[in-house]
Amino acid sequence: MHFLTQNIKFPDVTEASEDGLLAVGGDLSSERLLHAYSKGIFPWYQDEEPILWWSPDPRFVLFPEDLKISKSMKQILKKNTFKVTENKAFREVLEHCAATKRTGQEGTWITNDMIKAYVKLHHLGYAKSVEVWQDDILVAGLYGIAINDTVFCGESMFTTVSNASKVGFITFVKNSNYKLIDCQIYTNHLESLGAKDISRATFMTYLEPQDI
Repeated sequence: MHFLTQNIKFPDVTEASEDGLLAVGGDLSSERLLHAYSKGIFPWYQDEEPILWWSPDPRFVLFPEDLKISKSMKQILKKNTFKVTENKAFREVLEHCAATKRTGQEGTWITNDMIKAYVKLHHLGYAKSVEVWQDDILVAGLYGIAINDTVFCGESMFTTVSNASKVGFITFVKNSNYKLIDCQIYTNHLESLGAKDISRATFMTYLEPQDI
């Protein structure tokens, strides 16, 4: 187990445990977070735990060309029942994600410190949100980190209305130019939209500087 100090450097991701845990401790400074994401590492921990840093293998991702849109979702999209925006209510999206109860989780990993850290990344232009509105009410959303023009690291999503989060996710993927959406770990919801496992080694190649 690697314990972090004030030095922002992380051990090599190949040193992560079988379940993907790489390191413990450190802080949520913008410098450390951006360095972590650029190395394929993300924080995930409960409120009263030390900060835990992960780099799972395999990595659950979505290639935009693999996006699956069911016939029923195509009909919902055509109806324009929802309005989708970007970066209009970043903090509100985080707070909704934090308040959402999830199966198998007693609390939330989106702590107050996490919210402050990601709001700061948003102000710096790295963290982005997608909002879904119905009758001017925020009913769904997602947020994540854009490390470069190639990879968007999705962090969390929420919904209070059936299918609203799918509308937001699908619209975001279709309207962006990312080559890969990092979903981090497996969920049935994202698998139904076309996400799949790839090796950590393959994922890491997308974080490297791209040729122009």
